Amino acid sequence: MKTEIPPGETPSPLSFRTESYEAGSVFKERRQPWCKVGYAVKGVVEAKVEGRRFLCPPHYATWIPADALHACHTRENVKFVSIYIDRALCTNMPERPCTLALSPLIKAILADFADRGITVPETDADRRLAFVLVDQLLKAPRRESFLPISDDELLRPVINALQANASDRKSLAEWARSLGTTEKTLSRRFQGQLGISFNEWRQRLKLVASLSLIEDGKSVQSIANELGYSSASAFIAMFRRQTGTSPTHLATMTTSQSVSNPEG
Repeated sequence: MKTEIPPGETPSPLSFRTESYEAGSVFKERRQPWCKVGYAVKGVVEAKVEGRRFLCPPHYATWIPADALHACHTRENVKFVSIYIDRALCTNMPERPCTLALSPLIKAILADFADRGITVPETDADRRLAFVLVDQLLKAPRRESFLPISDDELLRPVINALQANASDRKSLAEWARSLGTTEKTLSRRFQGQLGISFNEWRQRLKLVASLSLIEDGKSVQSIANELGYSSASAFIAMFRRQTGTSPTHLATMTTSQSVSNPEG
């Protein structure tokens, strides 16, 4: 497993890494004197930043401010992009870690750098492109966390089971009975610990799973079946509510932005 930029090396003022990691890869806690954006091209990376847990699925990135204590690990094989940015360029970025929604332009620039093996922009053209990327990150929509995770003893079995099988259609009442608690208690725990309802959390999980399946070229109908939807239209409705676009449109954009790299 490859490591990140060694301590003491600067991001110059921006550096990029695109690496593939196997399931079970672990990066121990560290602090770095520069800011970082982590983005999974394929798969999902789980990060912990200053005690808060984040998911890095395709199309969303985790923003890590300079000197923030962070660690991450993978449950599946992933292709992951790390962007290291000098803190002087990040004065208008959030002071706290958060989730950034990535625009097609951001992903296209990162794909171009990865395809050409650019880790540190050295030509004037690549430097200009890198600063366009920074401007786009400054404009990126920000969320506290797209899919919050908790180690709460009551929520953990539900979260782990649904992450392992996003098609599970068990109701909140059924989960409560299996855990020896009440539906009201479990509902309150979801809202209190994660800030969203059980149904909203499960929809976001299905969206995260669907993004990877779309990038794999799966059809809308097959994705709906795999995620336990009764029909393709029900899946499309969820996807549009969460993203503002249709899975077919996103699949078209994904295909048009694909690079020649067979892993891309």
